[in-house]
Amino acid sequence: MGAKLLCFCLASALVAYYIYTPIPENIEEGWKVMLVTTMFRTVGHVAEVADRLGLMHYMEVLSLITVAEYVAPTSDENVTVTDTEFSNVPVRLYLPRKPAGGLRRAVIYFHGGGWCVGQAGMKSYDLLSRWTSNQLDAVVVSVDYRLAPKYHFPVQFEDVYSVTKFFLQSSVLSQYGVDPNRVCVAGDSAGGNLAAAVAQKLLEDSEVTTRLRAQVLLYPALQTLDLNLPSYQENENGLILPKSLMVRFWSEYFTSDSSLREAMASNRHVPAESGHLFQFVNWSNLLPEEMKKDYVYTSPVFGSSKIAKKYPGFLDPRAAPLLAEDTRLHGLPPTYVLTCEYDVLRDDGVMYVSRLRAAGVRVTHDHAKDAFHGALMFVSSPASLPVGNRLRNRYIEWLNENL
Repeated sequence: MGAKLLCFCLASALVAYYIYTPIPENIEEGWKVMLVTTMFRTVGHVAEVADRLGLMHYMEVLSLITVAEYVAPTSDENVTVTDTEFSNVPVRLYLPRKPAGGLRRAVIYFHGGGWCVGQAGMKSYDLLSRWTSNQLDAVVVSVDYRLAPKYHFPVQFEDVYSVTKFFLQSSVLSQYGVDPNRVCVAGDSAGGNLAAAVAQKLLEDSEVTTRLRAQVLLYPALQTLDLNLPSYQENENGLILPKSLMVRFWSEYFTSDSSLREAMASNRHVPAESGHLFQFVNWSNLLPEEMKKDYVYTSPVFGSSKIAKKYPGFLDPRAAPLLAEDTRLHGLPPTYVLTCEYDVLRDDGVMYVSRLRAAGVRVTHDHAKDAFHGALMFVSSPASLPVGNRLRNRYIEWLNENL
């Protein structure tokens, strides 16, 4: 009996040790966040083992979450939902059912997931798109772009750009009763990256006459150069998205070659000949004093030029919008940026806010001091969190006022 009790106590201690994650005091319902974080960490560990054993690619295991969360396109009394294709790219389309009092607004949405996982049909994205369409009486186009590791950059960007360009045609806008002066692009995390890149590219595309009314970037990933920003250091082992996973997402976006991931993990992947790009991500100039905290900026340590020549995508502004020249930022539409305190990507968004404002772009920056990466998606039972609902409502409020 004593031996069984001892084994039970030891097993319980190990489980408790594995589940326990320090949760900042200002995060509501921390126990729920802890359980969600444990689930993500467990899937990551399983993915690591499967990858090392050659059973499945790491990202293929993570994609099981996408499969588990998938919901079929289901219409309700407010919104008609269908799966279709725009420019040969799958999209989920949300059309309001109530009679239109005039031309409608439209939101083109790009889901997150590190360019490797996720889809428009995941429950969290379906709910967000459905809510957006219903609350704003807007047409929502949620894009299912192709994913790594099967497809690498620039495929993901090309997919979302081709959908956006197709939808902005006057004939298509007319077909869906959309006001050409009230269209925006939006996305979270990797989707925020794609939205920012699309908005930049549209400014220089002479074939597109319809201009965006707004862009929405929800805790976006915007730069590949410095993966040791204060937010990366502070949240290295943070909630939902630790530094190691973000580095893996970034590297997988460009290649499955582990050499790039290893170089990124040590922050020595940028060659000296590209050193001039660091001016666009110099956090000592672009972050407000309260976010620099006690961190000290150090000059970059350059890596081998071989990696950059082999995988030049990580130096391309279409993959890293923060690398765009200042002149390419002028003319961008009014912008909403959400950043979260407990997020490795926090400083990416804050630096882009600084650069956009310097370029004369009207920016609304919401910084959630009690939130973590992905928080806006936690709005459905049983994973509903107060912060998720609050952030979603703020996002909708801004769109309602600015779109």
